[in-house]
Amino acid sequence: MFDAEETPRPPGSDTEIESLAEFDTVTAKRSDLAGFRVQSVDLTARTPALLDTDTAGAVFLGCAMDPDAAAKVRADGALVFPPVPHLPFDPYRGALYSPAELFASLDEGYERTPDALSYAWFQRTSTDGDIFSSMLRSIHDDAVSDALDELLVGARVVGVMGGHAMARGTTEYQGAAVLGRTLARAGFTVATGGGPGAMEAANLGAYAAPFDDAMLGSALELLAKEPSFRPSVSQWARAAFEVRTRWPRGGTSVGIPTWFYGHEPPNAFANAIAKYFANATREDGLLARSNAGVVFLPGAAGTVQEIFDNATPNYYESRGTPTPMVLVDRAHWTERLPTWPLLQALARDRPMAARIALVDSVSEAPDALARMSSEV
Repeated sequence: MFDAEETPRPPGSDTEIESLAEFDTVTAKRSDLAGFRVQSVDLTARTPALLDTDTAGAVFLGCAMDPDAAAKVRADGALVFPPVPHLPFDPYRGALYSPAELFASLDEGYERTPDALSYAWFQRTSTDGDIFSSMLRSIHDDAVSDALDELLVGARVVGVMGGHAMARGTTEYQGAAVLGRTLARAGFTVATGGGPGAMEAANLGAYAAPFDDAMLGSALELLAKEPSFRPSVSQWARAAFEVRTRWPRGGTSVGIPTWFYGHEPPNAFANAIAKYFANATREDGLLARSNAGVVFLPGAAGTVQEIFDNATPNYYESRGTPTPMVLVDRAHWTERLPTWPLLQALARDRPMAARIALVDSVSEAPDALARMSSEV
């Protein structure tokens, strides 16, 4: 019987195999796969290798195989989780999503894309009490978290939070884009909630970082023709892909959206998208990975929640030294939604007091972030 606890993993090695190239490399060097996890790799063309390799103690997650190979792998004692048919997503995926993957078939309309189909599946299954569906969602989200951690090893991540209602073509949107570009050019990895509005603007700025300043101005003009994802997500997304087509190979950033808010499509400017079914997992994960600080642009209930989700571990120092928090727009955070006074009261006489700042404009955020970072 397979016992994961008793199967030693190969010492000092990456035990996750997430591509055919990795599979070929490992099987060329080893006669066994004990302790390895083969994750969502199509192995139908690797039957000879599977037949010649001892797979006892290995785990195969969503790997397509020839029937003879699958029978042999199971007979070896490997643990096999077969692919799940008729799903619009891969629960065992080994990498984050790309914009092209989530928006595939956009030419047929957004409702035909994997992103929209996955949301439709989520709507059908989220309240039906089916433990199989909930298990698939959990496996998917854990796989996404694993891929996100692998991507961000060694990165200095700054989170940029803000509302989805910020329209393209506005001064606020331009400011958020300039912020994202400034952070990316300073060597930070920009991470956002991955949706429209302020989130898209910050990811756009990071995408524009390798280009000259004129590129961002032209991109903003092009996007302003479709200011919102309402009424047409298709038109809104196509404008973003037109920018990507005109200026390919832009800078990198991360978007972390959720199907829980299915009315918010992901934006196409984050090159790596960690999309979750569970919003709580997504929000906590986004803030926890923002190890170089978080900038909070004006937003509503969701952004307020994120401020205090971030403040709590800073207050208790449960993640170590408090990380910088910069709130942008004094009037918004002291009058319209008076979050700042409460945040100040929480921070009083605690180490986090030196790690919070309120600024009037988005242009001041990078300097505030740098100042607090230098004091850590």
